[in-house]
Amino acid sequence: MGQSISRRAFVAGTAATAAAGLAVTRYSCAADRPALLGGTPVHTGGWPAWPQWSQSWEPEILKVFRSGVWCGTGGSGEVGDFEAAYAKLLGAKRCVATASGSTALMTSMYVMGVDAGDEVITSPFTFIATYQTIMVHKALPVFADTDPATLTMDPTSIESRITERTRAIVPVHIYGLPCDMDPINAIAKKHKLAVVEDACQAWLGEYKGRKCGTLGDLGCFSFQNSKHIPAGEGGAVTGNSDELLDRCHAYHNCGRPFGTFQGRGCFSRGTNYRMMHYAAALLRQEIDRLVTDTKRRQENADHLTAGLKEIPGIQPVRLPENSRAVWHLYAFRYDKEQFHGLPRHKFIQALGAEGIPCGGGYHEQYNDGLLDEAINSRGFKRLFPAARLKAYRDSFRELKGNEQVCETTVGMFQTLLLADRSDMDHIIEAVRKIHAHSAELAKKA
Repeated sequence: MGQSISRRAFVAGTAATAAAGLAVTRYSCAADRPALLGGTPVHTGGWPAWPQWSQSWEPEILKVFRSGVWCGTGGSGEVGDFEAAYAKLLGAKRCVATASGSTALMTSMYVMGVDAGDEVITSPFTFIATYQTIMVHKALPVFADTDPATLTMDPTSIESRITERTRAIVPVHIYGLPCDMDPINAIAKKHKLAVVEDACQAWLGEYKGRKCGTLGDLGCFSFQNSKHIPAGEGGAVTGNSDELLDRCHAYHNCGRPFGTFQGRGCFSRGTNYRMMHYAAALLRQEIDRLVTDTKRRQENADHLTAGLKEIPGIQPVRLPENSRAVWHLYAFRYDKEQFHGLPRHKFIQALGAEGIPCGGGYHEQYNDGLLDEAINSRGFKRLFPAARLKAYRDSFRELKGNEQVCETTVGMFQTLLLADRSDMDHIIEAVRKIHAHSAELAKKA
């Protein structure tokens, strides 16, 4: 039997329901507005930390420390075990572990004959170490332009940079984005140039069924703290030529003879770029995690790309045909005109306020003074004619594709891609929200 409701109770209940509905409406409005405009951030839960530690790795590393054998010189022990495992992972014939990604590059360029007074064609959109390792050999890093669609070396810009001094091409698989290697290798073959891949951010990246680091004469990797397979520091050279890898091993081990490279039966030119056993023990145990994490990053990146490409003004990266990126940074290009002129730095700030950390990536580093210091040094002036150094400096103005990339790229660090699928939706929703309110945000910029 129903109970009768007094007029006063009915009015009170109706008022309470209306108030609750108004509160929901106000909350919805706040959630729909960008956080920079007083709205509620889309993401409040944080992101995975990096690097990630597993206690299961400790016994193997302690075993190395307790053995007292922390450094090896012959490719045996933990270092040798890691070299074999990493080569197998990539489908490479061999691997030589080094102290860092930089020392891997320096070793490779030495073995491929890069010497004082040479020129090496590389990408301007990269970490500064790529330039530095060329200049360590007293060679000139000559920049091919960057393709704005791919963020990697534009193969069509390479041949115009080749001179009688050019010795090698160093394509950079930046952010784990594979370069278009077929045309690069074809140009190298035509001009009899070496190809050294800077794959320092491209562990397990794929190009037409082959892994980055196996596509040129030699490939170089980094295991620095931020990398997908980290050991604090560390690196590797990979390849399919016993002759080249034997020479790499000899060079990185103070010039000691190794394998097919015996020199005169005593020391040849070389230096100490060796990896320590405890770093190798850590890296070997991280390989399984690298494989599973890579799959997760790729799946989340695919989901992000599908959502972001539907938003006007957001251009995801175009990959070469039959390629897979591994996303050290998830990057896209930002067109402020589709966001009512909202500057990129304000777009990045607005995303940050939504709980989505990101940044602008690399800038035009060749304008920072480092290369000017090099070409004005006594050594470079001895090695290169003044007219060549002037033309080299003037050529930076030709890098229009790279200028565009540096001005418009937005990147998110790889740990965001290790989060849940719902967190990828947060990223998409945050960008949609900023786009919807970009006119108001632009007025406050």
